[in-house]
Amino acid sequence: MSTWPTLSLPEWTVLAVVSERPTHGFAIAQLTAPHGELGRIWHIPRPVVYRSIGRLLDLALLTPGAVESGRGPQRTLYSVTPAGREAVLRWLDTPVTHIREVRSHLLLKLAMLDRAGGDPSGLLERQKAALEPIAQAIKEERPGSRGFDATLLAWRRATTAATLNFLEELTRATAAAGSR
Repeated sequence: MSTWPTLSLPEWTVLAVVSERPTHGFAIAQLTAPHGELGRIWHIPRPVVYRSIGRLLDLALLTPGAVESGRGPQRTLYSVTPAGREAVLRWLDTPVTHIREVRSHLLLKLAMLDRAGGDPSGLLERQKAALEPIAQAIKEERPGSRGFDATLLAWRRATTAATLNFLEELTRATAAAGSR
């Protein structure tokens, strides 16, 4: 695939889950429910899961396969296409561009890498490198003369510092786990 598809976070999540193995929408909805493994990070309502599947089918990133039948309703199993697999691999390997995306996008990427038994070290290093210039620029900012400007700047500084500390701590833990 020569260009990145423009996908929402639910679409990326659905594509990444299906890339692990063929599955159906109900199973994805369970994973992304508030109590689900991935839903603890980012809840995706069931209708959004099914809309995401439809869009991924339209983009030829997923393909329908066998129909699973049992006691309940019949469920179509979806598989990832080669283009879908390539897109997921690139997405999982790309750092986020905003501090605010660490809470959602990056944590989902790290969870998906963990589910696959992947090593997040490279992504973590690239993520720190992507955010350090932003952190430096925020550190150099001076609050405006208005009261809320100082509040907003204090928030941005604190969340940026916390994010970089989180990434550093996770990098150390990953390195320690890899050396065992």
